[in-house]
Amino acid sequence: MSAPGGIGEVLQSLLLSVVDNPVSALMNANFIGILAWAIGMGIAIRHAGDTTREVLGDLSNGVTLIVRLVIRFAPLGIFGLVASTLATSGFGALIGYAHLLAVLLGCMLFVALVMNPMIVFWKLRRNPYPLVLTCLRESGITAFFTRSSAANIPVNLELSKRLGLHEDTYSVSIPLGATINMAGAAITITVLTLAAVHTLGIAVDIPTAILLSVVAAICACGASGVAGGSLLLIPLACSLFGIPSEIAMQVVAVGFIIGVLQDSAETALNSSTDVLFTAAACLVEEQKAQRLA
Repeated sequence: MSAPGGIGEVLQSLLLSVVDNPVSALMNANFIGILAWAIGMGIAIRHAGDTTREVLGDLSNGVTLIVRLVIRFAPLGIFGLVASTLATSGFGALIGYAHLLAVLLGCMLFVALVMNPMIVFWKLRRNPYPLVLTCLRESGITAFFTRSSAANIPVNLELSKRLGLHEDTYSVSIPLGATINMAGAAITITVLTLAAVHTLGIAVDIPTAILLSVVAAICACGASGVAGGSLLLIPLACSLFGIPSEIAMQVVAVGFIIGVLQDSAETALNSSTDVLFTAAACLVEEQKAQRLA
């Protein structure tokens, strides 16, 4: 693999991928081009009739059903991959998976216990950890075992109510956050993509890594709500470095192998952050109201 010449080459490649012909993008698995055309079509279809919207909604539900079916059969493929790896390389090959999982979980813990408290402290100007730990205990643990932000919405709504937050705020922010607040998914996409880049010997400078993080954060907002949905966005991030889709899908397979713990921790971070940031916003408004009074 040839390494990108720098952030300029990566941005140029990104721009050319965005304006690619839609048919060519589909044929060549240009995920960024497909995403750009999908956004454009989504904006254009706002003016479509109700019948067209119903047809597209039914197509979307059909695609979602197929994706769910594929993911349900994924454990069989994972078993085959692990069995083949053990037969050829022995148990030593699993050490690499353990290292990757440790990096993923470490990044998620860093965001949950360092970055999020810093953001909350910046808004509230007081010790954020009582609120952070409450959200992790009441929301994060439940989400860890359900592995679904959508399934954890009632838990977050009840916790928001017990925290005394404004109902008009959390009734909007909690369902919306379950869809687009995907910090854990952004971490998964970034770490697994950088792992693939490192394995292929491609050098990545700091600006390119930051650009990858921004692209991953934006893409994570559209991650599928099914378990392991964030893994399907890895090929898009890998395309920034010219990594072929065949290799990118091997990274997705590795993600499925470690997906039980990775996806559980990812969902716990996503769901607990929904309540945390909602509480921070509500408490800031209360402080402002008290100062004005």
